Amino acid sequence: MEDERPDMLTIGRLAHRTGLPVRTLRFWSDEGAVPPVARSAGGYRLYDAESVARVELVRTLRELGLGLDDVGRVLSGRSTVAEVADAHVTALDAQIRSLKVSRAVLSTVAKRGSTVEETTLMNRLARLSAAERTQIIDEFKEEVFGGLDADPRLRDRMRTYSIELPDDPTPEQVDAWIELAELVRDPAFRARLRTWLELNTPAPGQGRPSGASIWWARHAVHTVAEVRERGVAPEGPEAAEVLSELFGDTDRAAVLRNLEAGIEAGAEHYRRLVARVRGQYSSPDASEELEWMARALRAADQA
Repeated sequence: MEDERPDMLTIGRLAHRTGLPVRTLRFWSDEGAVPPVARSAGGYRLYDAESVARVELVRTLRELGLGLDDVGRVLSGRSTVAEVADAHVTALDAQIRSLKVSRAVLSTVAKRGSTVEETTLMNRLARLSAAERTQIIDEFKEEVFGGLDADPRLRDRMRTYSIELPDDPTPEQVDAWIELAELVRDPAFRARLRTWLELNTPAPGQGRPSGASIWWARHAVHTVAEVRERGVAPEGPEAAEVLSELFGDTDRAAVLRNLEAGIEAGAEHYRRLVARVRGQYSSPDASEELEWMARALRAADQA
């Protein structure tokens, strides 16, 4: 057979030349991607040197993930490689985003040991559209921030407050969003956070309520972290000195009410979740330092 057309390659020789299996070449041939240039007297497919180059192009495009329909458009001249590549990049980006979401959901399921029902809910929350995510946050804002007797400038900041998951989130951001979405949809959490905000929000024309500044005073957190590292107990005499240094003549009962409300609301955990969703730096978790301060204040009050 080869003697009939010595310049031609049988499909077996084409497979040997390109290193591809005969079945793959036969499939590509049947699909029109690498058609035979001729047939032998016995009806066998024959290929030439250009067929080798065509096979290499098809292989390259297939390894890049293009389907045979896209390959066919390039080979026929209906589309350029650049045009098909651009469309394929867009499709790959969407697939990568979807895979990141899937990875994040599965990672969260594994960490939590979630049930089927919880897994279904987490998957739904992770795949919400941007508009659906915004609606969840807007409903949360209305219930927690709405109607607060606040300074107009603060009210404007509350109105523009947003928590947005980026278009191309990391698995860590998706994981944080799942947890945050579950949290802000919880009516009990909303009520606790509202109570805490009422203690923290300055009324129009007035200064910040007594005790509210503790949640923004990172130097207080750092001070407590240092004394905790030295092993100072919150009920001991040294703790009383620390409280005097931190609060001076401030109304300590108001500070304690604020601390307890924030701790009960989980304000510190909420703060860190928001930062993770946004991909922002977040100062270390200060929950243990805040708990220490609350215990020290209670002990001082009972002394």
